Amino acid sequence: METLFKPSPPALLTTSIPYSSLKTPFLHPFLKTPPRKNHHKAPKTNKFTSFLELEPISNPKPLNFDIPWFNPSDRPSFDVIIIGTGPAGLRLAEQVSKNGIKVCCIDPSPLSMWPNNYGVWVDEFESLGLEDCLDKIWPMACVHVNDHKTKYLGRAYGRVSRKELKLNLLSKCVANSVKFHKAKAWKIEHEEFESFIACDDGTEFKASLIVDASGFTSSFIEYDKPRNDGFQIAHGILAEVDDHPFDLDKVVLMDFRDSHLGNEPYLRARNSRFPTFLYAMPFDSNLVFLEETSLVSRPVLSYMEVKKRMVARLRHLGIRVRAIIEDEKCLIPMGGPLPRIPQNVMAMGGNSGIVHPATGYTVARAMALAPILAESIIECLGSTRMIRGTPLYHKAWNGLWPLERRCTREFYRFGMETLLKLDLDGTRSFFNAFFDLDPHYWQGFLSSRLSLGELFMLGFSLFGHGSNSSRFDLVTKCPSPLVKMMGNIALEAI
Repeated sequence: METLFKPSPPALLTTSIPYSSLKTPFLHPFLKTPPRKNHHKAPKTNKFTSFLELEPISNPKPLNFDIPWFNPSDRPSFDVIIIGTGPAGLRLAEQVSKNGIKVCCIDPSPLSMWPNNYGVWVDEFESLGLEDCLDKIWPMACVHVNDHKTKYLGRAYGRVSRKELKLNLLSKCVANSVKFHKAKAWKIEHEEFESFIACDDGTEFKASLIVDASGFTSSFIEYDKPRNDGFQIAHGILAEVDDHPFDLDKVVLMDFRDSHLGNEPYLRARNSRFPTFLYAMPFDSNLVFLEETSLVSRPVLSYMEVKKRMVARLRHLGIRVRAIIEDEKCLIPMGGPLPRIPQNVMAMGGNSGIVHPATGYTVARAMALAPILAESIIECLGSTRMIRGTPLYHKAWNGLWPLERRCTREFYRFGMETLLKLDLDGTRSFFNAFFDLDPHYWQGFLSSRLSLGELFMLGFSLFGHGSNSSRFDLVTKCPSPLVKMMGNIALEAI
């Protein structure tokens, strides 16, 4: 859902124009209020034809935006080089460069549209001054616990306009004289006070600090503990449909109903052990973002199985997909160990450990933490003493991951390990109790803003709100993750 935990999704648009010029909410300007629509006729499909046979219509194009490129004739020396121009990389670049620190961003395609969709709680972006980057807001969210119980959440949810957010960050980078280089970072070497980076086009740079914000697949970040990530996997589509059953003023955060698998005994049995849910963002009566999501599993759930479950669900809901505007595969490693702290390359974004271990939320957290990391960097490189080398690496890593934040992350990892042990019934009972908590706790948990003490209070309250079966699950399945969490917190505190 940022995929729930995505991030993860769409805006209002009219489809009465040819698809070749269709202003999709992901890629183009949007309309704040829905127009009267006369949807054009999409190719006819049988009601029970799988949407998997349809190809996405959109063809994302790079942004038409003028950015300052690095000139090979200039001196290839910077204070900070950031690998990657995703949300985390650009946010850090614009924050660090505000104080006159020389920054260069290296990316194979700096102006490309980001491939994933991002959903956030509106109050998160409002607190960061980024509410103008939301192109659709739902006043409420709902969670279908089962066929007989639905939770209504009075917390506004928004879909991030990828275009507007990227333009926002790029504009600030340009204003702060950030340079860009179109290439792939190939190799990094270090000396005592500076690092050297070689690109696949032969260009070489040097900097006091290199920050890797290139995502999960990076090979530049080192770990000193075994990787034991959980995985969130999802298949999503922005689709034109004949009709859908969703309220236009609510985002469907999670739909754990499984009646759609009544005629699919194998899928139903698998879903009972490894549940998936539907995430739905309705824009109008004929446009909706739909995503079938495995919240967390280890090993990762089969992508084809996720898609098959989605086909069965949409058929059961009577949703006939006429055209797919965009589709996406979301795979998010969650809850593994933090990178080795410190190390010569700084991490930011998906490879830095900031992904919420129990939900997969990332974007709002990256937007909030980048200024904190930037402050640590500025204290070193913006000072007259010019602190570099090992003291700089210590300052940066511990700025992003101070003791309190490392300890609270262990509690969120405990939440992930608990979810990994729950089947469908256990997961339903868990979220039924979770969303009965005081909003301060469930909202704070989802937004990573509770203190360690508050997280323990949440745990006690969750146990108190749980059903007898939920308490039994917690008592029988949580001791091992709980002991591990307490041990890890103790080690962090030593």
